[in-house]
Amino acid sequence: MTAVAEKQVDNGVNVAALLGAREALTAAPEAAKFNWRASCSWVNGTHSRTSVKGFFGLGQEQSHRSEFTFDVDHPEIFASEDHGATPVELVLTGLAGCLTAGVAAIAQLRNIQLKSVKATLEGSMDIQGILGVDSDVRNGFDGIKVKFDIDADASREEIEALVAQSQKRSAVFDIVTNPTNVTVAVN
Repeated sequence: MTAVAEKQVDNGVNVAALLGAREALTAAPEAAKFNWRASCSWVNGTHSRTSVKGFFGLGQEQSHRSEFTFDVDHPEIFASEDHGATPVELVLTGLAGCLTAGVAAIAQLRNIQLKSVKATLEGSMDIQGILGVDSDVRNGFDGIKVKFDIDADASREEIEALVAQSQKRSAVFDIVTNPTNVTVAVN
């Protein structure tokens, strides 16, 4: 009798740790309450710089290994200096990153070896609203299109199931597609 070798898959995701975290948080749901933070400072014109470092989770203060900074601006066609991506492009970036991370994690869990994953996003917007030209035009996206190009050792149906599960579990997909309570205050 010939032994069949188990397929080794390595997409760089520690599924055992993720499953262990899920089990631990099921037993202690209060630890699953996280507060993410960002701090933004104006630089000049429409240019600002946002940083992220600390957050709260697992019942205590946490910290990234290093502080991450993001320059945000508007393009020259908006009479700006184009020192960074626009805020709406960062929303697309967050959605792309969240969905792509989900695809990798779920592929690892389902024993599917990824060769390449590329997500291309496009958000359409009529800027008449934000410019105050037409108050009936929404300020945000009219719609967002996400297209995945995935090469994996899997059938098309299995790849579509990876994407569907990633979408189902994506925090940023939920944030973008459902209302979120936002409060704004001045100190």
